[in-house]
Amino acid sequence: MSSTPRGLAALAGITAAAVAIGAAEPVAVLTGPRSAPLIAVGGLVVDVVPEPVKQFGIDVFGTYDKIALLVGTALLLAAIAALLGLLAVRRLWIGLAGIAAFTALGVAAALTRAGADAADALPALVGGGLGAVVLWAFLAGPLEVDPWPWTPPQPLPASAAPGAAASSSAVGTPGPGPTAGPSSSAVGTPGSGPTAGPSSAGGAVADAAVTGPPPGWEPLEQTDPESRRRFLRGVGVLAGTAAVVGLGGHWLAGRRGVSAAREAVTLPAPASAAPAVPAGADLSLAQLAPYTTPTSGFYRIDTALVVPQVDPETWRLRIHGRVRNPIELSFADLLARPMVERYVTLACVSNEVGGDLIGNARWLGVPIRELLDEAEPEEGADQVVGRSVDGWTCGTPTAVLRDGRDALLAVGMNGEPLPVEHGFPVRMVVPGLYGYVSACKWVTELELTSFADFDAYWVPRGWSAQGPVKTQSRIDTPRPRNRITAGPVMVAGVAWAQHRGVSRVEVRVDGGPWRDATLAPTVSADTWVQWSWRWDATPGEHTLQVRATDTTGETQTGREQPVEPDGATGWHTVTVTVR
Repeated sequence: MSSTPRGLAALAGITAAAVAIGAAEPVAVLTGPRSAPLIAVGGLVVDVVPEPVKQFGIDVFGTYDKIALLVGTALLLAAIAALLGLLAVRRLWIGLAGIAAFTALGVAAALTRAGADAADALPALVGGGLGAVVLWAFLAGPLEVDPWPWTPPQPLPASAAPGAAASSSAVGTPGPGPTAGPSSSAVGTPGSGPTAGPSSAGGAVADAAVTGPPPGWEPLEQTDPESRRRFLRGVGVLAGTAAVVGLGGHWLAGRRGVSAAREAVTLPAPASAAPAVPAGADLSLAQLAPYTTPTSGFYRIDTALVVPQVDPETWRLRIHGRVRNPIELSFADLLARPMVERYVTLACVSNEVGGDLIGNARWLGVPIRELLDEAEPEEGADQVVGRSVDGWTCGTPTAVLRDGRDALLAVGMNGEPLPVEHGFPVRMVVPGLYGYVSACKWVTELELTSFADFDAYWVPRGWSAQGPVKTQSRIDTPRPRNRITAGPVMVAGVAWAQHRGVSRVEVRVDGGPWRDATLAPTVSADTWVQWSWRWDATPGEHTLQVRATDTTGETQTGREQPVEPDGATGWHTVTVTVR
């Protein structure tokens, strides 16, 4: 059993874990970033965590949910590593077995990801091996300890005066230990038993007084200061090296990314350009979302903990399954086809009432309808499964992709090649459907099948197989709990019912009658629309609500429903204080 103090043992465990993670990163540069243990295990967590927990993460952290997951995973790993360090002090094999278990978990997580091969196990194996070596090096042998020993009393000098025997200078003391100072049992005193009084041989202490420590004495050990310094110095060096190596691995992975390839892409001019945005479509009010969402501010919700890096030179799209004419296209083949440019608003099914997981952008791409017509789907092939390079799938109704709407295999966004995090080089964009059933990023396959034969990624996890966007509206200004001045107040927001369009927006105050808002012009039924309403605000606290009606005559329901299984419902409500 090691005599390493508990605090240092826990620190040894954390350092071993840091070395394991840091060492795995540069190896993952060669095998792919998804094979790094932290990313692989995090991806496994995304796949298996219960949906309420996953939705809670999205609700709390929004588009930062992946960062929160990775940070949480790292903190949990640190806590477990500290515990393994404490256990390893008593039994080193327990700590080593714990590292082996986590290594096995990292290997299993990496090998079960889509497209994995045997090489993907290397980062976890290398990292786990080095972590075990570090833990063994720290704890296999004890730190040097400096006991506070019992020091037997020394004989009195022959020249000492008889009375000096009782002074502290005449008796050896143990120094800083618990027995420090003169002890009545160490020096004979009148009535003390066999050793009473100094001996007749010049005042020397009797032999019985130096045969051993006093009854009940126990040594107290403290880590030797120099040994502790060496330990902490080793921790600092290893932890610092692990951080540098790990960050260096991320940097190298970025250098191996496809940013340069994306910058080299020249998008073709569209054969059918997007309609011009009508004057007045953007009301340009403070706090109101702009009609066209900037690319940098467009929401991102997906299951990829690391953004897939897909080289357009090697990218291929397969259209296969229940088709009469399977097709395979390269990126160059796709760019050579006639391009269509359209404004389309996309929304996430996880968007709460009044939420911001929605955006409007100008997309450039090839109509999916034309490709499916060439592939000639067989009878009964009512589902098109889009498959991402990382294995994620979504199931889109075949009829929707062929009904004439501008469903695209998009290569451009707001006049530039797709950003890598938004699906470069190619993604799906389908008006009127939530992204979980249509917006496949980094798409590499379109497989014709049926809903009866295949469930896409989210369906077994409790979500509806088909997800048409619901009619929704939102108040952007004033914001909840805003304090505003009495008098005319402009209430404004956005409303959407993609591919159906919005025909009416109404606002009410404090549960009163509904009042018609003014709709701004819009490009098409596939985008959201801005609305505004002039309110003569009176002092006090007031509640504002909004609802929309689409062009089919369906009015947004006030019944509150959570996002699962097919999108939230209810009226967006804000409370403001008027002074």
